[in-house]
Amino acid sequence: MMARLLPTLAVWAVLAMLPLLLGEWELAMFGQLLIYGIVAISLAFIWGQGGLVSFGQALFFGAGAYAMSLTAKGMLPGIPASPWLGLLFAIAAGAIFGALVGGALFFGKGLRTAYFGIITIAAAVIAERVTTNWRFIGGFNGLLDVPPLPLPGGLDSADPLAGYLLVLGFALLAFLFLLAVERSPYGTVLRGIRCDERRIMSLGFFVPIWKVVALALSGGVAGLAGGLFATQFNFVSPAVIGLALSTEILIWAAVGGKGVLMAAFIGAIVVKYMEGYLSETIGNYWLLVTGIAFIVVVVLFPQGLLGRLFKLPTPYRLRGD
Repeated sequence: MMARLLPTLAVWAVLAMLPLLLGEWELAMFGQLLIYGIVAISLAFIWGQGGLVSFGQALFFGAGAYAMSLTAKGMLPGIPASPWLGLLFAIAAGAIFGALVGGALFFGKGLRTAYFGIITIAAAVIAERVTTNWRFIGGFNGLLDVPPLPLPGGLDSADPLAGYLLVLGFALLAFLFLLAVERSPYGTVLRGIRCDERRIMSLGFFVPIWKVVALALSGGVAGLAGGLFATQFNFVSPAVIGLALSTEILIWAAVGGKGVLMAAFIGAIVVKYMEGYLSETIGNYWLLVTGIAFIVVVVLFPQGLLGRLFKLPTPYRLRGD
């Protein structure tokens, strides 16, 4: 069993040692990649555990980014300007958006499979159009000069080392939180819903509320990533809430491994890094290469490239004698 844990532990150990190996610029870049890893595991949670293929994960990411920016810049009436309060609002905004989307889609007849994905595509497109035309939140240009998170000792998250360690800490917390939920009795029911929703309903579980909670938890983690994005990049724009980013997040999770949190996390880091490298070497053709790679992985590796490597042992309570 310990051997199954080693790859996951090794990843966190390597990430913790990166400040000893990289310069300030590379460290800041890796801090940004970790943010994408956080939003990737938020999708892997609902996709791998609940079978919910969301093409609108950027909705929750963008909601968190805008909540963080508006609060940190003091643009919300009656609420003091505070980056840390903004980060809390980012998590809350992502979770609330997730609950609202889930409530709208899962109650009543309840959308399943491809229909859920289609509606989330439409929602992402609508959200991007709304933010583009909403002047209060910056419109097409977005919001600039989002302040960093203040830290003890006169530091803030704009410092490469402090910012990296801060994001790494939040990434670890998000991973442990979703892992705990995944391996809890709630996670077991969620996997049952993914495998056979009607059977779970026949056992007395009210499936819609379980799905709504899952989407709210996923949205909260994505909102956290959005809040960190806003404070690390110091700006937010309609692009962070639209279909393009949602599709990227889907690719990250699928390439790494949609059913395993750590696989999706590493998938996001590797794919996003390769996107930057390819865009510098082959220009706009990087989109073509990424698309082809995604198709190949989905066809040849349904569990992703890293799913088997980072798959953790089954919880004790589910093991046979």
